[in-house]
Amino acid sequence: MSLAKLKSMLDESQRVVFFGGAGVSTESGIPDFRSEAGLFKTMEGQSYPPERLLSHSFFIRYPDEFYRFYKSKMIYLDAKPNGAHLALAKLEEQGKLKAVITQNIDGLHQAAGSKNVLELHGSIYRNYCMDCEERYPLSAVINSEIVVPICSGCNGIIRPDVVLYEEPLDSDIVEKAIDYIMNADMLIVGGTSLEVNPAASFTSDYEGDK
Repeated sequence: MSLAKLKSMLDESQRVVFFGGAGVSTESGIPDFRSEAGLFKTMEGQSYPPERLLSHSFFIRYPDEFYRFYKSKMIYLDAKPNGAHLALAKLEEQGKLKAVITQNIDGLHQAAGSKNVLELHGSIYRNYCMDCEERYPLSAVINSEIVVPICSGCNGIIRPDVVLYEEPLDSDIVEKAIDYIMNADMLIVGGTSLEVNPAASFTSDYEGDK
């Protein structure tokens, strides 16, 4: 599709929704999972594949190994919003874009200025104690003197507020995402292969104009 055609479609639309995945952030230096340069390819032959390392059962059983991987491969503090993030924020500012629905956990849409961001898989910037549910910023994870960050109040394990493999998505966020998609007059899908369910299924019944 040409840029002129895309601009024309955007000009005619009033309820644009963006649905995106890891490919949106690759230009910011954050690797995706399934491309030739992604984690699945670069970690072939390792003891555990990424989906195992990022699973609920692995986290519970081997929190040390989980956090070593998580801190080295899932957190990119130097990443900055790229052109895609900035363009979407501008569309929202203009009143065209009603929601960004993202599978990413990097917070770059918000850093670019987007306000209505539905994070299907959570965010690295939100963390909580598994015992007392005290909330913690990302700094509590990255600045921890030990591998597994511990709650200062009850000594429980702090975990990222991200959806791990084997865990369900937040039902409230899912409901909001589907509602935005179903009511959009233009749905833009970018940076995702639409291969991973349940998120991939959200767009299957879209019947909007574009």
